[in-house]
Amino acid sequence: MSVAFVKETEGGEAFENLPDRPISPHANFVTPEGLAQIEAEVARLERELTTLDRSDKAEDSRIGRDLRYWLARKNTAQLVEPIDGQTVHFGATVTVLREDESGKETRQTFRIVGEDEADPHKGSISYTAPLARAITGKSVGDVVEVNGNEVEVVEIRA
Repeated sequence: MSVAFVKETEGGEAFENLPDRPISPHANFVTPEGLAQIEAEVARLERELTTLDRSDKAEDSRIGRDLRYWLARKNTAQLVEPIDGQTVHFGATVTVLREDESGKETRQTFRIVGEDEADPHKGSISYTAPLARAITGKSVGDVVEVNGNEVEVVEIRA
């Protein structure tokens, strides 16, 4: 471990003095599920903090840092309720058609969500991702270019 984040206390014991987690400069749009995830994380960290052995300075520092992050995200969350629509929007589940590396057409379905709830492996991407930005406002049949590749919107669901 780098000693850059280790601080020695007066008693000579060392603990990690972790820097705050960076907070995105983008608006903190969240789906109802995303807000629930943030609230659950805040509650979990608050429980951890109340049961923590205060002599474990490194763990205290980690929990404090994470709690500050999630409280900031909770306080800035802008809930976006689900809507039906004919165009791609925040919270929509979208299916696109594009070519993979071998040139074969591939269908990909994902939900456009907030930054903290995005998990591409579970089928969700952040509204700030290049693909989401490129197709937002588009309709079924529209084709856009993303990273030099054409992507066609083939389905939009609320």
